[in-house]
Amino acid sequence: MLEGIAWIARTGSPWRDLPERFGKWNTVWRRFARWRDVGVFECILEALVASGAGGAALQMIDSTVIRAHHRSAGAKKRSSQSNALGRSRGDFSTKIHVLTDAHGLPIVVHLTPGQTADISAASALLALARQRPHELLADKGYDSDDLRTELSLQGAHPIIPWKPNRKQRGALDRVRYAKRNRIERMMGLLKQFRRVATCYGKTPASFLSFIQVAAI
Repeated sequence: MLEGIAWIARTGSPWRDLPERFGKWNTVWRRFARWRDVGVFECILEALVASGAGGAALQMIDSTVIRAHHRSAGAKKRSSQSNALGRSRGDFSTKIHVLTDAHGLPIVVHLTPGQTADISAASALLALARQRPHELLADKGYDSDDLRTELSLQGAHPIIPWKPNRKQRGALDRVRYAKRNRIERMMGLLKQFRRVATCYGKTPASFLSFIQVAAI
């Protein structure tokens, strides 16, 4: 079952194209749907995070826009907003927001419509994590007084570049900031799974589950 689900995630193929060696396609699909609905993939990812060595000392946050396939629209009784679909520079799309540990390994994932600004989802993403960071590393898209204040109140130090239009800027630890390449490389690895590189699902729950499978 797991290998069949991973094959679909990796290749991006329709469920009906699942090779027979994995069993009947509808049996594997039903198992995926059942595990999706009860949060099995989320629990596995949480267990891996808890057993990891990354800790909460340094966490990183970033996002990426994913082009949505035309078949991902049209879910019954659901708006495009509830489907985490919207219009952005990449046309019809959704956005993946990811919080990682110091090694660039995913901790939590959050979905929004493609046109959502990075900073708008930062607080919601941080709230999903079981552990608060001691340091948060992000690009200048997350430069916000509100986020810096929130982190300060939680005893966390932001490692975030200042936007060019800032009149007053603080110092940036560029040695620590150089670690941001780890989360960028992780995003590239996630997109090697075609079910992540393109949003095919009609519900955000299915798409999120495939992201969690890839993250696992």
